[in-house]
Amino acid sequence: MTLRKKLFWISIFYFTQGMPFGVVLDVLPVYFRQNGVSLTAIGMMGALTLPWTIKVLWSPILDRFGERRTWVTLCGFVMAIAMFCVPLFDASHPGLVLWMLLIAFTVSSATQDIAIDAFSVGIASKGEEGSINSIRAGVYRLGVLASGGATMYLVAPFGWTWVFLGLSLAFVAMAVAALMAPTVKVVHQPAREWAQSFVAFLRRPGSIAVFAFVLVYRMDYVAMGPMIKPFWLDRGMTPAEIGTISTNLGMALGILGALLGGLFTSRFGIFNGLWILGIAQALPNLGYAVVAQLNLGRPYLYAASMAESFGAGLVTAAFLSFLMRISDKRQAATQYALLTALYALPRSLMAPIGGRVADLWGYPSFFFLTFLLAVPSYALLPWVYRWIGPNGRRGGADVPAGEGAGADAEAGASRDSGGNTETAAPGRRPASATVR
Repeated sequence: MTLRKKLFWISIFYFTQGMPFGVVLDVLPVYFRQNGVSLTAIGMMGALTLPWTIKVLWSPILDRFGERRTWVTLCGFVMAIAMFCVPLFDASHPGLVLWMLLIAFTVSSATQDIAIDAFSVGIASKGEEGSINSIRAGVYRLGVLASGGATMYLVAPFGWTWVFLGLSLAFVAMAVAALMAPTVKVVHQPAREWAQSFVAFLRRPGSIAVFAFVLVYRMDYVAMGPMIKPFWLDRGMTPAEIGTISTNLGMALGILGALLGGLFTSRFGIFNGLWILGIAQALPNLGYAVVAQLNLGRPYLYAASMAESFGAGLVTAAFLSFLMRISDKRQAATQYALLTALYALPRSLMAPIGGRVADLWGYPSFFFLTFLLAVPSYALLPWVYRWIGPNGRRGGADVPAGEGAGADAEAGASRDSGGNTETAAPGRRPASATVR
């Protein structure tokens, strides 16, 4: 399969993946609030996002049964049915059936995410991760925007019933399109063999440090995020300014950053992308700290916001390429879901802590402390280097596509207590071979 064809299907699938999140983030809160639902009940909708956090729990099912595209199609039809049925219920008094319908929607979306991510890992050859993930990050954001913010413009002229019908038809179209996607080979391992391979992945030398890296690498960014818009409001900025600069322009700069970050990663390798572009992610935190400390005006605040959006986009492609590279294609659904669950965990933990710190110590100290959260990930880079090496460019001296992570995991599992590696299977290299 050519890279152009791969990027085409990546665009289709990740636009599809972004749409449900836009519905939950933007459409449902507005829909229920306009129908008089209390803020307390709307706040409880945060529970609808739980399946995206815990999807790793059922991800092994997708490694054991079915094709990737079959799961994408099945989940697409379930989401289409859910959207079609939402207007049939009384939105002013959402009952158990409606809530269960919305939970089915997000569970299906989370399951589809697993399948799409596994599809991407399956088709990506070594050196293509940067290109794939730059397109992926951009079209995902477009999917969120199309189903969320853009949908709001249709409510006044057409009404909510037609909006949900349109969303339903969109999910049907995506489900049907998935059937035409190329088949990705899935090795359905017996349960015992699957468990042994997964344990080998977890026990690979340096795994604790690498998993800790996944956990903390973007912690500086996710810790700062919830306080950005309150900071703008406290500085006297209007909602219109927030929408224009922080949201709309920020979205565009994030997409541009993802595209350029993908080009950088393809040219200079995943490891260089992680440490160099990681600096671009962390520096805007210092910019916000300076703006807060010196009480600088609008132009400086705008600059800090644009740098934040652009820097976050730059690092996205490198980080997602890293997650893709270390996932074994034979267990792509489970391993990638585990890694993304680790990455998402700080988002839930840091928000209440960050708000408390900002209240007690003020914005300047808060933003500076979030910058310091970038330091631990750099201390863990030596272990990352041992897993992926300095390369990662197309044509680099890496392990053949599809064998790197699995081979390394098996090689790591076969080390004796003295640290020596047993002879690898034909066609595979030990873990240390990727960094020579």
